[in-house]
Amino acid sequence: MPSNQSPLGALPSRFKRERLLIIGCGDVGVRVARVQRHVRVLALTSNAQRVAELRGLGVTPLLGNLDAPSTLQRLAGLATRVLHLAPPPLQGSTDPRTLALTRALMQRTPPRTLVYGSTSGVYGDCNGAWVSEQRLVNPATPRAQRRVDAEQRVCHHARLRSHAVRVSILRIPGIYAPDREGGTPRERLLRGTPVLQAADDVFTNHIHANDLARACQLALWRGKAQRAVNVNDDSQMRMGDYFDMAAALYGLPTPPRISRAQAQTDMSAMQLSFMSESRRLVNTRMKRELRLQLRYPQVQDGLA
Repeated sequence: MPSNQSPLGALPSRFKRERLLIIGCGDVGVRVARVQRHVRVLALTSNAQRVAELRGLGVTPLLGNLDAPSTLQRLAGLATRVLHLAPPPLQGSTDPRTLALTRALMQRTPPRTLVYGSTSGVYGDCNGAWVSEQRLVNPATPRAQRRVDAEQRVCHHARLRSHAVRVSILRIPGIYAPDREGGTPRERLLRGTPVLQAADDVFTNHIHANDLARACQLALWRGKAQRAVNVNDDSQMRMGDYFDMAAALYGLPTPPRISRAQAQTDMSAMQLSFMSESRRLVNTRMKRELRLQLRYPQVQDGLA
């Protein structure tokens, strides 16, 4: 096809290959950047001190702030694929950061693909039931409500364009990895933080940071349009059993067990929020559609 008939037209050579823009290039975003081949990687950062670090990874840093929409205008038409991993603000029930981002991205030629890293907390408490992506969201906390708002915003803006953006929503549980800051339960075990007694305990779900990065990468290329995908490993553990297992791996004492009534008085609101929801995520769609083969199918595989 002659260059003047190509969808890329006569763009400069640096724009003729795929361009991945990572929003929220923290631990998982960096892992994604490291596995890119033949793709130009750009990352939005609000911290000028990270510019050298990102350049060292072969990433082009773009200074901007999701809380200052005027700084996002340069993102319009810049990337063919976008990975959005930035969290919402800590307050409120909506996510103005995602709103500002999607408005900026859609001002010119939109990306072909947008992958948003959400949370499995959007499902709320499911009383230990198996939960697939077909289950309706039921956020029980402002934190989860903000994530639902972000999911809805990326899907809504993607449908506004004549050339629809293929959006993938990744619903992510607890992320762990020994080489991730705070990525193991060791510190909590050393503090002796209690867990719920067996009668009150909840199911918890996990994903290794490397497997999550691979899921993000696959979703950018294989994800189906306007589709949510649970991204979790194959482990089926109650929270107390998870900490007992980790204690055995590290040679530490197992945490004390307390009743839910005692937890209401002894634990912080944040800790209680994680102990108030129980679900077991179904990851069939992740395996069938993204074709992700887990390197750490059980949480003990990744902690050992």
